[in-house]
Amino acid sequence: MTAASKLSFFASADGELAYRNVGTGTPVVLLHSGFADHRVFDEQIPALARDFRVIAPDIRGHGFSANASGPFRWADDLAALLHHLDLGPAVLLGLCMGAAVATDTALEHPELARAVVVSGAGTSAFEYADPELLEEQVRTAHLLGAGDIPGWLDRFAQGVAGPHRTVDQVEPSVIRRLRELTTHTLSKHTPGEHNWLVPLDDPWSRVPKLDVPVLAIHGALDWPDSIAMADRLINTVPNGRSTTIEGVGHYPNMEQPDHFNEILKEFLHSL
Repeated sequence: MTAASKLSFFASADGELAYRNVGTGTPVVLLHSGFADHRVFDEQIPALARDFRVIAPDIRGHGFSANASGPFRWADDLAALLHHLDLGPAVLLGLCMGAAVATDTALEHPELARAVVVSGAGTSAFEYADPELLEEQVRTAHLLGAGDIPGWLDRFAQGVAGPHRTVDQVEPSVIRRLRELTTHTLSKHTPGEHNWLVPLDDPWSRVPKLDVPVLAIHGALDWPDSIAMADRLINTVPNGRSTTIEGVGHYPNMEQPDHFNEILKEFLHSL
């Protein structure tokens, strides 16, 4: 069975958006990282679907979802999907870019959020100060703009490992899987194409009013800026807390899925 055959498709106002939809019970939405797709949650979807209804979309421009042909906002896309499914409020969980989507949606459409879980980021106003990470971002942007996909994939792999390890210290299957997913998303795009994403205006000023439980799950070996953004979120909301998984970087759910799932299910059952 192919990945696409497991997907449902929602006819949005600007093309079809793909998503997994499995299980029954309280809805839990899994929002993937940038350049990847819903399959980063292959170890979470079946584990959670035993007790919850799991929705795992491909964010616009990623995976099997349509590219944008006009302005769009992450929060509005997700809200349209949840309204289409007649779901909400839902627990919104996001990795890096997905964390931004989760937080944006909770801020813009609070009736759709029962709780928020983030890993690797806080809001869609990303904050980077680490010179090493900033240099890495410039390097990867240059490679992508030049259409050097193999070079970009090598740098992306280092981002997965984080600043404290080399790529060969990460489980090879994790790197291999992420290279496959990101290659698929990159194949949908061309260098220099227009970015139609409309950012949410000043989300950090609105975070103190985010009155739902918020959990941050850190990978101890992740980039310090990624951890700091998630910490800022849970330290600013009225009801926030964090936990750390040792020995993993930017994808704790893929490097230690059993531990990640245990933390997540404990949080979900506490709501």
